[in-house]
Amino acid sequence: MKSKMIFGFHAVTSRMRHDASSIEEIYVDATRHDRRMQELLRAAEDAKVRIIHADDQRLDGMVGTRRHQGVVAKAGELSLARNLDELLDVIEGPPLLLILDGVTDPHNLGACLRVADGAGAHAVIAPKDRAVGLNATAAKVASGAADTVPYITVTNLARTLRELKEREIWVIGTTDDADKGLYEADFVAPTALVMGSEGEGMRRLTRENCDVLVSIPMHGAVESLNVSVASGVCLYEARRQRLVAG
Repeated sequence: MKSKMIFGFHAVTSRMRHDASSIEEIYVDATRHDRRMQELLRAAEDAKVRIIHADDQRLDGMVGTRRHQGVVAKAGELSLARNLDELLDVIEGPPLLLILDGVTDPHNLGACLRVADGAGAHAVIAPKDRAVGLNATAAKVASGAADTVPYITVTNLARTLRELKEREIWVIGTTDDADKGLYEADFVAPTALVMGSEGEGMRRLTRENCDVLVSIPMHGAVESLNVSVASGVCLYEARRQRLVAG
């Protein structure tokens, strides 16, 4: 089983709650004795996870950042859906998918996974190229959602959108210049919501393969929202519509 490093209190404690057996060992800052660390150590002891004390320099080197909060875990991959067909074959009810076209900031990806989990999206889909990938920073920002929401990468996003439409999944793209507003869109049906990259938005072929384009109403001075915030606004509108529809 391939191992990876996850770090930060939220990410590590969430993994322990979700599947403690997937954690091989946890490295902790030997100088931290605060309540938060003591709670993590007790949880690890209860789960029979091996604890290794380390200094800051070693922890920094393990994950390539100082933002580990003194907690780094070596863990195996979880058995989430690994491809689109596998995912769609097991979804119960109308799918709700979040598609990210070229998001390159790991903090944005992590935040998108977090809102996808909160809104009950079935997966986050992204192209293999021109995208950040699910690295340790994205997993930390996701605060555990990287363990619960499948993150599926595809070779050709435009072709994937066509395949989704063949499965009768409605592809809704978001763009500032759309004639239709978010609240006019129908999210009750099987839906794939497409968000563009942080700077350039959706690529031309992605846009052309959407069934409809919508914009988020903006009433202030700013012209657009951060991609993770926009994802949250749209996904929760989808969830609201589905709750109303029963």
